[in-house]
Amino acid sequence: MRMIDTVAWVCLADGRILGTRSRGKELFYIPGGKRHPGESDTDTLFREVREEVDVALVPGTVEHFGTYEADADGHGEGTLVRMACYTADHKGVPVASGEIEELEWLGYADRDRTAPVDRAVFDDLRAAGRLR
Repeated sequence: MRMIDTVAWVCLADGRILGTRSRGKELFYIPGGKRHPGESDTDTLFREVREEVDVALVPGTVEHFGTYEADADGHGEGTLVRMACYTADHKGVPVASGEIEELEWLGYADRDRTAPVDRAVFDDLRAAGRLR
């Protein structure tokens, strides 16, 4: 079993979550990405959010939301992704940057348009009354 270690930013506004779609991909993902060797969760989170949606997270506002595991999208059988999710305040307006082709504010009805690991986050947000 292979494990892909990732960190993601749960950005909510008006009952919707920010989703990103990379060039050449069909599914949306919660902004974030793979950890580089030696990086902490927050190091990865700050770097990936800056690269993907061009905003700066505010130090001191980062809170762990949950850690999720599921089959890794596009990696074949036997590969899982572990995604440590965090909320945090930010400065700036999210825009598609780097490998990201499109941003969209997603509701629970968009759950099936996301990667398998993201669907568990959608379920928890919906159960908590934070995603419409």
